[in-house]
Amino acid sequence: MQGIEGAPEAWLVLDEGFADASTDLRTGDDVFVLTWLDRGRRDVLRVHPRGDLSSPERGVFSTRSPDRPNPIGLHRVEIVEVDGTRIRVRNLEAVDGTPVLDVKPVLRFEGA
Repeated sequence: MQGIEGAPEAWLVLDEGFADASTDLRTGDDVFVLTWLDRGRRDVLRVHPRGDLSSPERGVFSTRSPDRPNPIGLHRVEIVEVDGTRIRVRNLEAVDGTPVLDVKPVLRFEGA
């Protein structure tokens, strides 16, 4: 489910070797999570959005489909809890077991 559709909260579990990289993450922070959509097909270039055959096919770059040439997922989430290398987030649009590639802060610019 998309985050705005009531996706359940989820835990990101980072490798222990990255413990120092996650020390400054805080509850309430918005971050981008990059994932590898490992179940997606890389040879699909057009899809019916959400698998709805009544919708016209669209190019995957204009959809949220996990099927794409480079199946990288980008998810803006809110941190709910940090427990060492475990980070609980809300609004993550991914299935259980999806590999996490990176976590990056959402930058806020004052006066911009």
